[in-house]
Formats: sequence, structure tokens, C-alpha cells
Amino acid sequence: MIYGPTVLFALGEGAVIPLIPIIAAELGADVATAALVASALVVGQLCGNIPAGWAVARIGERLTMAIAGTISLVGIVALAFAPVLGVLAASVFLIGFCAAAFGLARHSFMTTRVPLSFRARALSLLGGTFRLGMFIGPFVAAALLALVGEERAAVWFFGGCLVACVLLVMLGPDPEKQFAPADERVPAEDTGEAVTGSIPTAERAGVFRTMWQFRRVLSRLGLAAASLSALRSARQVVLPLWGVSIGLDAQTIALVVGISGAIDFALFYASGQVMDRFGRLWAALPAMLLMGLGFIALAFTHDLDSAAMWFAMFAAVLGVGNGLSSGILLTLGADVAPRADPAPFLGSWRTLTDAGGAVSPLLVSGIAAASSLALATGVVGGLGLIGAVLFAVYVPRFVPHQRG
Repeated sequence: MIYGPTVLFALGEGAVIPLIPIIAAELGADVATAALVASALVVGQLCGNIPAGWAVARIGERLTMAIAGTISLVGIVALAFAPVLGVLAASVFLIGFCAAAFGLARHSFMTTRVPLSFRARALSLLGGTFRLGMFIGPFVAAALLALVGEERAAVWFFGGCLVACVLLVMLGPDPEKQFAPADERVPAEDTGEAVTGSIPTAERAGVFRTMWQFRRVLSRLGLAAASLSALRSARQVVLPLWGVSIGLDAQTIALVVGISGAIDFALFYASGQVMDRFGRLWAALPAMLLMGLGFIALAFTHDLDSAAMWFAMFAAVLGVGNGLSSGILLTLGADVAPRADPAPFLGSWRTLTDAGGAVSPLLVSGIAAASSLALATGVVGGLGLIGAVLFAVYVPRFVPHQRG
């Protein structure tokens, strides 16, 4: 009941995401327009985080997940029957908006119910279940394409996953009733006030009031979290572009990116173990340094004779770095969220991290167009090193008790 809905949602979403540009092209989109339609998913997720925080604070995680899953079904039907690009983009935006609500509801549940002693492992496992769905989803889509020969078969598969998810959430045991809120809590050192007991009605009335109250942690530790999200997003863009730029064929690029993704996925639980045993910095700093230095080193290999070998090696390094960071954004968000009513804060936190992930591909694209892909890759690496410094400074300040 805790991890199952996340797997179902991510499995369906992972099957559909690679096919969105293809469906857009069938409706007449060129490459740039197809990319714009695909980006509507990220934009929807960005826009959905703060309203999701408002919804979870008022109606609870279970109802928010059920409503988000149901509304996503509307987006799936619109996606399957979209007659024009505008309808397709709107349906993709709606799915992203609901994905934000779904993810925040589960994040809020884990924040209030999981004890500090194994919080990082629990949240790394939550992140791992999402990665599992996103990892397997494209293979499901490929199998459906081979069997049916129609891209929209994957869309209906996503619809089936959503139906199963909503039924599981509504008809299964309610984890909110089974698990009382955890007593071990570490309030954020942001306002100087400990928030205890129930949240008054006035406090629940404003998400933006929560953002203002916790502006210090959001503008400092939140900026570090956004830098990590930017590196993750840049990795997904840079690696395929780098392979094309050095002249590799599609099969080789897919193999290298796939191996990097497999390394990333294999380390998700190890990340939680490290954070619970030794502290958050022991996962955040190595991850940021590995990815930052990996991008910088990759930037100097473009014109070497052994460029393909270096590409494969640094793709693996980036996979290790990303794997070591698995669950860190979820965990830090839970660490600094107000203990009694975390949802409004988490909406702001997730908006910051999603914004970092959304801006990063635009940064890579702009620098590559103005100069070169190698320079863009080096700049991303520099951002990683800056992010490492931010984590080193602000994690001890805002998360002083990093172990359970």
C-alpha cells in the first residue's frame, strides 16, 4: 500500500514518456515543437507542486492520490484521442500536474510516518520504486509496439496502471490510519519556533505563508537541492547528445546510457543506508563531487582519439554519482519540513527541485547553441561543484541531527 501505487504510476508514465514526441510528430510537429510538447510534462509538474501541497494539507494523502489518479485518466483519454497538437500538449501538462500531486502526497505521508532512524532508507526505497517503474516502462512500451504496432497501446497501458492504482489506494487498507505519525522529529532551524501539536486553521490557510515562514531554508538548502536536480536532468540530456556529437550510432549510445542507468538504479538502497548510518552529507557530497568532476572531465575528451571509451567511462561515473544521491532530495525535504503539517512546505521544496531540473536542459541547449556542447558540459560540472559547497555549508546548519 505504500510503495505499490508509486510503482504502478511510474510504470505507466515510463511507458508513455518516450512516445510523446512520436505522437506529436504524427500530428505534424517538427523536432522543436515535439520537444516543446514533451516538456509540458515537466511544466505541469512544476505548476502542480504548490496546489498539491494545499490539497494534501486539507484532504489528506489518500484522497489526493485517488483524485490525481482519476484526473490523470482524463489526460490519458485526451492523449489517446488528441486531434491536434494543442490538445496533446494540454493532456501531457495535465498528466504532469497530477504526477506532482501523486508524488507529493506519498512524500508527505512518509515524512510524517517514518521514524528518523530509518527515514533515508524508506525514502530511498520510495525513490527506487519510482526509478524501477521509469526503468521498466520503456521496455513495456517497446514490447507493446512490437505486439500491436500502435503507439497508443502504451497510452492505454498507462490508463490500466492508473485504474489499478486508484483501486489500490481506495479499496486497500489506509496507511494513514494504520501508521500513526512518528514521534521522532527534527524541526527545521528556520524560524526559531518549534511547531508542535495540531496546526491551527489559520496556519493551513496559506501555502504562501509557509513559504515565507521557511524562506531561509528554501533559499539556501533548497538552492543546493535544485543544483542536484539540475545535474540529474543535465545527465539525461548531455549523454545522448555527447554520443551523437562524437559519432556513435544509436545502438551504442542506448547501450552506454542504459548501463549508466542500471548502475544508478542498483545503488538506490545503498544511498539510504549511507544517509541513515553516517549522515546526509556522506551521500550528498560524494554524489555532487562525482557528477561535477565527471562532467568537467568529460568536457575535455570530445576530440580525443579514444573519445568513445572516455564517454562510456564517465557515463558510468555519472551513474554512480546519481545513484549515491538517490532519495537525498526526498530525505532532506522531510528533514526540514514542519513536523505536523509538512505538505505545504514540501510543495515549495519540490517546486524548487523541479525548477532546477527544468532549467538545466535549457541551459545546456543555450550554451551548446552559442558555443559548444563541451563548454555546456563543463558549465554543468561547475554547477555541480558549487552545489557541493552549498550542501557542505547548509546541511549541517539546517539538518544538525543527520542520523537516527
